[in-house]
Amino acid sequence: MIIKGEKMPVVQVHLWEGRTEEQIKEIIEGITDVFVKMGSKPESVRVLVQDYPKTHWGMNGKPASEKN
Repeated sequence: MIIKGEKMPVVQVHLWEGRTEEQIKEIIEGITDVFVKMGSKPESVRVLVQDYPKTHWGMNGKPASEKN
């Protein structure tokens, strides 16, 4: 339930693929904790985690999969 006027932080996290479900869970919990410490209610915090293969992440004009 969202109360009128309540802030609803939405955090987007972009990572290279390879983290376990447990690691993703820890990321979500940790980010939520930071916002709770700043006064948000835990149920109002949204964390979106998107992981990408290194072939879909460009760095210095090349896919990260080609980085040495």
